[in-house]
Amino acid sequence: MTALLLIDIQEGLDDHPYYGGQRNNPNAEDKAAALLAHFRKKGLPVYHVQHSSNNPDSPLHPSKPGFAIKSLVRPEEGEPHYVKHENSAFVGTSLESDLKKAGINKLVICGLTTEHCVSTSTRMAANLGFTVSLAADATAAFAKKNGTTNYPAQMVHDIVLACLRDEFATVLETDKILATL
Repeated sequence: MTALLLIDIQEGLDDHPYYGGQRNNPNAEDKAAALLAHFRKKGLPVYHVQHSSNNPDSPLHPSKPGFAIKSLVRPEEGEPHYVKHENSAFVGTSLESDLKKAGINKLVICGLTTEHCVSTSTRMAANLGFTVSLAADATAAFAKKNGTTNYPAQMVHDIVLACLRDEFATVLETDKILATL
């Protein structure tokens, strides 16, 4: 059985200097919402993950407005919701055991950000034996800096997806994923 896993689609992950400024793919949340609507309409399982930063300066600290899940993808009653403190949705949560108890062996993953929690959770899901489809256009990245070299957000996004492709996940656009469900 296939489930949708929405990772960290939170208010604090819009363009923000804390994360390096502007991110790519401003439509990521709309694509995630389309996946969510499709899964709900088909009665397929949906799982939500929310990051709770331990750093009081982070926009994702529970004391900040950025901690909130965006209204487009908020959990409905009965949809499992996990709060995590690590990059992986599987660390410090019961997500793995809950998925396995529900007979889920395939995941469609979307969320924020490509280079952090989405990548980490995708890799771990594959390592735990799940077959993963990653919605490339339903995730987004921030620009990164390494010393004096700046890497634009789109480049970071594309490289991370290239690293995940085929080894950890099938990387597809949302419309292709929806066509296969």
